Amino acid sequence: MSFLSALFGRRGTAHAETVGDPVEYKGFVIRAAPYKSEGHYQTAGIIEREIEGVRKEHRFVRADTYASYADAVTFTLSKARLIDLQGDRLFADVDAARDAVSNGA
Repeated sequence: MSFLSALFGRRGTAHAETVGDPVEYKGFVIRAAPYKSEGHYQTAGIIEREIEGVRKEHRFVRADTYASYADAVTFTLSKARLIDLQGDRLFADVDAARDAVSNGA
């Protein structure tokens, strides 16, 4: 089951969980969004940033799972520090997808 399906309540083993409070980090906003899958909480989250007046969003899922929601939130926030490696490049796929839709692809 995909991350988006889990977030938006599609059928399957994953169930939507509450998206966590925003955490600011180096000009980005991180929101933990772990979801329950097969009895554990899947590491997942959202990274946002405003660039040139446009709000960009990057959603991510990692293979790590935890027994408790709190542990999954803590780990998700630490994993989101991938910002340190990629910075604004996180949004390159988002821009490419938007451009493809705009161009009728």
